[in-house]
Amino acid sequence: MPTDAPLRLLMVGVPDAGIRIGLDRLQERRVVDLRATDADGVEAASEAWAPDILLVIGSGRAVDGPEALRHWRQHLPETDAVVVRPADDSLRAAEWLRVGAFAVVSRPVEADELAEELERAAERVRLRAENRQLRRQLDAPRRFPEMIGQSKKMLELYELVGAVAGSDANILVLGENGTGKELIANAVHTHSARAHGPFIKINCAALPKELIEAELFGYRRGAFTGAFTDKAGLLAMAEGGSLLLDEIGEMPSYLQAKLLRVLQEREFRPIGSDRSVRVDFRLICATNVDVEAALRDGRLREDLYFRINTITMRVPALRERLEDLAPLCQHFLGLYNARHGRNLRGVSPAAYHRLMQHRWPGNVRELENVIERGVLVARGPDLQPDDLPDSVTALATPAGGAPDLLPATATLAAIERMAILQALQRTNWNKQDAAQQLGLYRPTLYSKMKKHGITSPPRPRRRLAAEVPSEPPA
Repeated sequence: MPTDAPLRLLMVGVPDAGIRIGLDRLQERRVVDLRATDADGVEAASEAWAPDILLVIGSGRAVDGPEALRHWRQHLPETDAVVVRPADDSLRAAEWLRVGAFAVVSRPVEADELAEELERAAERVRLRAENRQLRRQLDAPRRFPEMIGQSKKMLELYELVGAVAGSDANILVLGENGTGKELIANAVHTHSARAHGPFIKINCAALPKELIEAELFGYRRGAFTGAFTDKAGLLAMAEGGSLLLDEIGEMPSYLQAKLLRVLQEREFRPIGSDRSVRVDFRLICATNVDVEAALRDGRLREDLYFRINTITMRVPALRERLEDLAPLCQHFLGLYNARHGRNLRGVSPAAYHRLMQHRWPGNVRELENVIERGVLVARGPDLQPDDLPDSVTALATPAGGAPDLLPATATLAAIERMAILQALQRTNWNKQDAAQQLGLYRPTLYSKMKKHGITSPPRPRRRLAAEVPSEPPA
């Protein structure tokens, strides 16, 4: 489920004023989406709506008592139940908990108490969903060892690649220069049923536009001046495999129309030939352009776009997954230590702090160049700020306008603690939003908060009416 989507809450019974106030607060904050039914309609409502949480407002009758809750929980094992006990209930709370209640609230109901218990139930539902997703993604990095990264966005990308690679669907890979779009295309081909076939690549931006047609379609001898022999095109060479068209937005419009016809009819005609050639390949396209702008400007034909983006994969920019910076640095250090005969141990905290501040317009490709340069010029056992280029060592100013005053000698743990605190403060200590900003799952955020000794500030105590001072007499 999306982390920001309200959870489905099914209310069983008739609420009083305190219950309504508590539910109104949760709905205003989009914590829950509420529907109501009576005890007889629980099963029908559950089948139609699949609630995440049951709110059982007990009446003291067997129809909504512990045995009824036990029956409902058998049909809804993944649904947490919060019970409001009737005022004259002689049962202990433990008896409700034994039959499957997550929490029990006694009458008279305090709106804050009910809202808090429902929030706890919602948190547990979300944690279960996130844990299931994490379990599905645990093997993703092992399946794609050529890609470095354990951030939330990369794990989601691995999962998408694994889900669609086995199909023959056309793939459109979006991302800025240097993010690794070709690595994603390689992974799609390698994990597809066409892995035994060829993987043909062409960069439409690297060839003169007048040569792209000849490269794609091939030609027959005598088709034009200089065509002294027959030449097979890349479409024919991709037979039984995959074809990557990098920077598809740079392809001339008339060629886009020809490519669309090939995708529709699965055949093409080489230049100068009077015979069509049948072809079977899987198309993967990549581009770094703003697709919406390219469609408006006419650089990308709309009919072709709808044909090639059966599945769209967006590769995140490096600045969107800074938690992957450390493993990427270690990977490139190992690579260039071996290539240049060096033996650097790692990146110093001061240098790492500067790397974290940089905006990385060139993404992973830029980071690779920075690390290679550092390996070549470093004089000590670790990469230091002086070993980094000027573009990286210039102190960055965050979007808020004030420079980051963390000392350059801060440890990696201090940098991580600062990033978590800033995210929590920006979101008014909303852990769900903070985890999303940091690119983490909430269980990971809780673990890191505990590791760094970060605790939520105490909530202000709600004053009772009796504590509110009365107006002084006039």
